[in-house]
Amino acid sequence: MKNTKIRARRTRAKLGKNRPRLSVFVSNTHIYAQIIDDKTGKTLVSASDKDTGISGKSVDVAQKVGEILGQYAKAAKLKEVVFDRGSKKYHGKIKALAEGARKELSF
Repeated sequence: MKNTKIRARRTRAKLGKNRPRLSVFVSNTHIYAQIIDDKTGKTLVSASDKDTGISGKSVDVAQKVGEILGQYAKAAKLKEVVFDRGSKKYHGKIKALAEGARKELSF
């Protein structure tokens, strides 16, 4: 198994199953975030930099995407989520997105 899959599995094993999870995916050009309810297997809310039309520094864009996702989640009456960073380090874009979402939500 590759190291990234091992890290992702280890991260997800520590997450609780009681709350929806905020999952983050970062490609070379875009950043995506979604809140998933694992009990039903459905995506509740999602946001990306493509939806928002934001451009600029990648860390600033990630923070804005996190804020927008938090606003969408608040409108969907979600109060608490658990942060799933997958195999990524909590650094840079991932950290900025989490802090942006944390302004609106608690996790």
